[in-house]
Amino acid sequence: MLKKIDHVGILVSSIQESLKFYQDTLDLTVANMEEVEKEGVRVAFLPIGESKIELLEPLSKGVPLYHILEKRGEGIHHIAFETQSLSDCLNKISASGVLPIGGVRPGGNKKIVAFLHPKQTHGVLVELCQKGEKDLEV
Repeated sequence: MLKKIDHVGILVSSIQESLKFYQDTLDLTVANMEEVEKEGVRVAFLPIGESKIELLEPLSKGVPLYHILEKRGEGIHHIAFETQSLSDCLNKISASGVLPIGGVRPGGNKKIVAFLHPKQTHGVLVELCQKGEKDLEV
């Protein structure tokens, strides 16, 4: 059902400031930076091995990630698992009583995504992602 850890999402106040650590200190390179308008966030992906670090920067005070940043500060936001079929994965998970929050939607890096609430996943916000923008209707 799950193929690999796709990325670890890290919530930051400023991607540019954070890159001083990730690029200059850890020698990671930004492979892709984009804005996910629907979520109100700018993201930067830094590959490391088969996975990536995803830096998430809220674009305005009105988006949910801004409120999380304000309340909890910078740090790990979620762990993302890649799946071959997001719809099959969600059907199996939903059958066990764990339901996605916010539905299936476009994510960064040309993927479709769904999130599972930390209350149902032992304290960790879990993102499930699939390459491509097909199967948006789950």
